[in-house]
Amino acid sequence: MSNQPKHFNKTRIAPTPSGFLHVGNVLSFIITAALARKHGSKILLRIDDLDRARVNQQYLQDIFDTLNFLEIPWDEGPRDVKDFEDNYSQLHRIPLYTHALKQLRDEHKIYACTCSRSQLNAGDECLCMNKNIALSTENASWRLITKASTVLQVKNYNGDIIKSKLPGEMHNFVVRKKDGFPAYQLTSVVDDLFYGVDLIVRGEDLWPSTLAQQELAMLLGKPQFSEIVFYRHPLLTEEGNKLSKSAGATSVRYLRESGKTPADIFMLIAGMLGIHESITNWEQLGELVSSQS
Repeated sequence: MSNQPKHFNKTRIAPTPSGFLHVGNVLSFIITAALARKHGSKILLRIDDLDRARVNQQYLQDIFDTLNFLEIPWDEGPRDVKDFEDNYSQLHRIPLYTHALKQLRDEHKIYACTCSRSQLNAGDECLCMNKNIALSTENASWRLITKASTVLQVKNYNGDIIKSKLPGEMHNFVVRKKDGFPAYQLTSVVDDLFYGVDLIVRGEDLWPSTLAQQELAMLLGKPQFSEIVFYRHPLLTEEGNKLSKSAGATSVRYLRESGKTPADIFMLIAGMLGIHESITNWEQLGELVSSQS
């Protein structure tokens, strides 16, 4: 990028209340806040809560507890659980998701799939696209018809345009789940466009999702999505494994209840990144990490 920082209008912190937040989530939040400050953008808190089987009140509360404890700011979005449920839950945006799904259905860009998760996990090939299963079939998901040959373009934070094809595991990905709720890839695209997000910070593990969402936006006729800039950061690992949401030793809730201070948590994250400077607040850590890109 040029020496003059580019201005972005809005970035977002987008946790999912399916477990207690861990230090890997915090790293993403810190980078987001640091880049927002650098580029003069607003920070939206957008909580993805349509995985209704896994969402519960203690995980929702944990999001606010974590952000407030670490003093990570946000400018737009809910201030507490009640505000979220009353005004910001994705349930309030169901009509937007339904409209997008209707468009895909009317334009024949989806098909119904009745394969079970166990079948797919076992490596069985999904042949549902050729079966002409009615979209109204009970317990059927809707899958997007993707093309392996399509070259997708993503704007990278460093100014490059990355060109890539959709990875194999994302071909014909689900846009509506068997429970009738829209799937993550669709809600994420719709929400980012709805809120006017133009800078997204994500861990490297979500690169396949970034490509899937570029394809979906293209099929929805939303070229403005391709103008969003993506910043990818490395993942924190524990014994070589990606961190997962849990009540384990890397969850902020566990660390907080164990008497750790925010500075202790920032130093823990810094150490996991190989940074050995003294860190006392999120601004210091965010500046150090974001300046490495």
